Amino acid sequence: MKIACLDFEGVLVPEIWVNLAEQTNIEELRVTTRDIADYDELMRFRLDLMAKHGLSYEDLNKAAEKLEPLPGALEFLVWLRSNYQVAIISDTFYELAGPLLSKLDNPMTLCHRLTVGSDGNIIDYRLRQVDPKRHCVKAFQSLGYEIVAAGDSYNDISMLEQAENGILFQPSEKVVNDFPDFPVALNYEELKVMYTESM
Repeated sequence: MKIACLDFEGVLVPEIWVNLAEQTNIEELRVTTRDIADYDELMRFRLDLMAKHGLSYEDLNKAAEKLEPLPGALEFLVWLRSNYQVAIISDTFYELAGPLLSKLDNPMTLCHRLTVGSDGNIIDYRLRQVDPKRHCVKAFQSLGYEIVAAGDSYNDISMLEQAENGILFQPSEKVVNDFPDFPVALNYEELKVMYTESM
């Protein structure tokens, strides 16, 4: 019995924060988990930038709503769900992911929460738990499942390490150089082959 665990942004959908950077012309918002491995450091950096530039939750939500799944993502996910149980394990937030998840036929997703004040500004964020991706995989394994996981960034590494099989999907050169032992899929066809081989 196997479960496919997938990251969300960078694997199935574009990076929401990068789109916010494009919408606002604030280049610093392009920084992602491919650049900063410490997620708390990254989120504090993002929230400080939003406060500095007077950006609200609505601005971020609009950036998310304008996005579409990556080309071929829905087709890949349909194929994967016909061969595996699938869980999306993400460091995004339920408040942002909803519109994009609906465009992917609402797969099961585990992520975090934003705290939004009455003035519409993001006050803080709440992690579901520390090192959530590894803990999700361990929880599924405790139920007797084997895990084949795919992600693109530093925050996915603990998930890939914990899984029976871990795959990097379209990672940056820096991530590949830092973690050369993981196989790399450069597109959905290659990812499909790797999941087929792991069945």
